[in-house]
Amino acid sequence: MAEFTTAAERKKQIFILSGQSNMSGRGGVKGRHWDGVVPPECRPNPSILRFSAGSRWEEAREPLHADIDTSKTCGVGPGMAFANAVVPSATAVEGAEMVVIGLVPCAVGGTAIREWEKGSRLYDEMVRRAKEAVESGGGGEIKAVLWYQGESDTPSEHLAKAYKANMEKLIQDVRCDLQLPSLPFIQVAIASGDKHHIEKVREAQLGIDMPNVVCVDAKGLPLNEDHLHLSTEAQVLLGNMLAQAYVEHFLTPYN
Repeated sequence: MAEFTTAAERKKQIFILSGQSNMSGRGGVKGRHWDGVVPPECRPNPSILRFSAGSRWEEAREPLHADIDTSKTCGVGPGMAFANAVVPSATAVEGAEMVVIGLVPCAVGGTAIREWEKGSRLYDEMVRRAKEAVESGGGGEIKAVLWYQGESDTPSEHLAKAYKANMEKLIQDVRCDLQLPSLPFIQVAIASGDKHHIEKVREAQLGIDMPNVVCVDAKGLPLNEDHLHLSTEAQVLLGNMLAQAYVEHFLTPYN
């Protein structure tokens, strides 16, 4: 407990986890039951904390979104695998004591991008939690937003066509409201959704050309039996892909 208390009181490298169900995590979920299996890559780590729904820093453990995405059953997402992969690299760059990673879960399943526009409940909650996380328990610095959303925008051609402009506006608004004009966004190109328009949404995600915005592609990762949500194995792979993107693009001695 003393080790955790020390970590909670130290300055944190903060990452916002946002989007819909594949970010909040359905790995290991069947029906309304999570199998409770936590892979080694997603294990708790005293240097990895999460910002709870009650705005408190606590040791992070799966399911990260259990008190955020409360209307559905949450399982394994990409957040813990990402954080465990980033800790050693971030610590090496800092060249000091072990870096503390702070995860801020904000994702909610089944949400379309229009539900995340500036002024919406989800958007306001995300920005509020991000600001509170920086100000709470030793403070910290927001290093990136990890975004995985888009499946709910595949059922209609209109939604799919509007996705690129809506996503670009979301990035601009978050950067403005957090007063971080160069805040990195690492988005995920979706792996599933309505077959008629999924490629249109993926094209938008892969085609965004803004400074400090990169995209990793989830296509081909294993899905649960529902053919919509990433499996536990896939979430571990995705977490490592997100970590690799962060390290390669944003974690250098010069950033």
